[in-house]
Amino acid sequence: MKGLLIAFEGLDQSGKQTQAERLKAAVEARRRFARVLDFPDYDTRIGKEIEEALHGARDYAPDVMQLLYVANRYEAKPKIERLKADGTVIICDRYLASSIAYGEAHGLDGVWLREIQRYLPAPDLTIFLDIAPETAAGRKTANRDKYERDLALLSRVRDSYRRQAQADGWLRLDGERGMDLVAADVVTAVAPLLAQP
Repeated sequence: MKGLLIAFEGLDQSGKQTQAERLKAAVEARRRFARVLDFPDYDTRIGKEIEEALHGARDYAPDVMQLLYVANRYEAKPKIERLKADGTVIICDRYLASSIAYGEAHGLDGVWLREIQRYLPAPDLTIFLDIAPETAAGRKTANRDKYERDLALLSRVRDSYRRQAQADGWLRLDGERGMDLVAADVVTAVAPLLAQP
């Protein structure tokens, strides 16, 4: 079976990690190998720099932040290509669209943000878990990073995701619903991809 790359996108607290883990279990129940990758990956040197910036230890301009996020994904490119070639279903908690959404929300050019990521493996499906910024803030009331505290920014991020989700290869789901309902919709959407030889 061919490998797949499924990306979950959305605001923080939209359920991306939960749904990624549930999809992994559903894929494995079909006797397929699955792997969840989180972006940013804070275990790398670039990832650690991102984490420090998000918590105020560094002060980078928005374009520098997005270059760090993109570089963090390029660090994982060989691993993604190897896993996909081996037939693994790769499930990403954030991927290409995050830089576009957060970059556009900071006034950066979406075309540039797409262009600098064009050599990264493209997702077979991007699933947008759509929630309101107020919901995101309500689900996490402590230890929020600088993006999570800015509701106006999150509203612009959501608008970008909604625009992106109109393209082919996207599925927009109402993330305000219960996790079981969302998970059922995710599995329904991914099942035909799993059946392809």
